[in-house]
Amino acid sequence: MRLIRTADAALAAAVAADEVADVCRRAAAERGVAVIAVSGGETPWGMLERLRSLDLPWRHLYVAQVDERVASRGDPRRNLARLEQILVTQGPLPRDNLLAMPVEADDLDVAAAGYQQRLEALAGRPLVLDLVQLGLGADGHTASLVPGDPVLDVADRDVAISHQYQGLPRMTLTLPALDRARRRLWLVTGAAKAARAAELLAGRAATDAPALRVTRNEAALIADEAALALATADPPRE
Repeated sequence: MRLIRTADAALAAAVAADEVADVCRRAAAERGVAVIAVSGGETPWGMLERLRSLDLPWRHLYVAQVDERVASRGDPRRNLARLEQILVTQGPLPRDNLLAMPVEADDLDVAAAGYQQRLEALAGRPLVLDLVQLGLGADGHTASLVPGDPVLDVADRDVAISHQYQGLPRMTLTLPALDRARRRLWLVTGAAKAARAAELLAGRAATDAPALRVTRNEAALIADEAALALATADPPRE
């Protein structure tokens, strides 16, 4: 895992955008298309605001969701509205290139399988995303892979439905999908994440933190000084 330290959250978001842009340019040049998946949260929104200002092959870039809450389209807990606003309404991404998770479907398992097939049509079967951008929860979760949820042990699907977490079930990419991606980019900021960031860097934790189950190969952690306050050393390169 590669560590990139920044002074604050705003700079972390900007550096992350540049990293994502580099991956997208390379993927589009090599394969004609770039397919990435992004998480929600305030710092990723800053990353995406920076990303939309960059010179990218937008017609050949597809943005999927790492996870999404199962709620109606207008529910403020959903990530989709903000993604659409930043990248499509106020940005250069073609509307059809934003791949929204179908969390309003009546049969969520069927919808998850359909979303996987939609991603596979762009990124191959088995699914190999060019990059997944991940966050880190204070409980050690990433995507919607939370401690104790059976979705952590799903090995035969790349998209699945979690149990309720903070009041809602989620649709999420599974560990196999995260591990198979060409690149993993962790974006972690703020003092509240310091303990978990230190565990992520060390590759071990006192509890079964789901984030530690994601492969460390071809991974980078972009974090601000507040998030790295408890880190004792840079991680070994893997």
